[in-house]
Amino acid sequence: MTDDEAPHETAGDGGADPDGAAGGDSEDPNDDVQYHVKVGPGDVADAVLLPGDPERVDKVTALWDDYEAVAHHREYRTATGTYGDAPISVTSTGIGSPSAAIAVEELARVGVDTFIRVGSCGAIQPGMEVGDLVITTGAVRQEGTSDEYVREDYPAAADGEVVSALVAAAERLGYDYHTGVTMSADSFYAGQGRPGFEGFEAAGSDELVAELREANVKNIEMEASAILTIANVYGLRAGAVCSVYANRVTGEFRTEGESRAAEAASLAVKLLARMDEVKREAGADRWHAGLSL
Repeated sequence: MTDDEAPHETAGDGGADPDGAAGGDSEDPNDDVQYHVKVGPGDVADAVLLPGDPERVDKVTALWDDYEAVAHHREYRTATGTYGDAPISVTSTGIGSPSAAIAVEELARVGVDTFIRVGSCGAIQPGMEVGDLVITTGAVRQEGTSDEYVREDYPAAADGEVVSALVAAAERLGYDYHTGVTMSADSFYAGQGRPGFEGFEAAGSDELVAELREANVKNIEMEASAILTIANVYGLRAGAVCSVYANRVTGEFRTEGESRAAEAASLAVKLLARMDEVKREAGADRWHAGLSL
């Protein structure tokens, strides 16, 4: 076991139960400095962008007015700064819903109330080009992490304010975008209808993309549904914006539009800060179209 993996001991753990019940030292998820992401209260803004790849953190912060690196532990890199005078943070989550869920859990514990996934995806509808943005309104929960929080028919819905801010940001920036339902998978290969090693095909994988397309699902990725579900369970705001890397209709693949998603999400945080200010001034609980930005 490495130092990284050793249990985080806290005062008062007390060791083994005298009656022999399971106990012992364990990481305390309620420590001020969080066990995995290594941030504490005051280290991050109320709104955090969640890219998967730790290398994307540098690409995100390059768009901001200023920033400071806060923490880096395992796949979790965090920086905090400002974008258009709005406080903003970014934390990478690694690949997949389990690690994304850890980030949401621990960031929520230090006061974060708004999460925006910033990622890449495969588009499955005609007319969606590589480099376009996809703004998620809801997600198909084809990942197992959110099932461990709530029953399987609970919806993974994006927060309306976050969706509105992302749409407004894409419009202001002049970026091509699409809105709609996303499917989040636990596998990049078999779970997304791709062949595995030596051509392995999971049962039903040859029909998966066609079925999703018929249901008007827009894109496939690996984290959004867990982030949305967990945020909803905790009464927090969340959304997702992804750049299209793969066009599953034409077979085209290019790593294009990454900075557009990051810029749209950063501007959305600025717009959400303004929305919150307008709500306070109007005495409204929710921002709506009748309240001007």
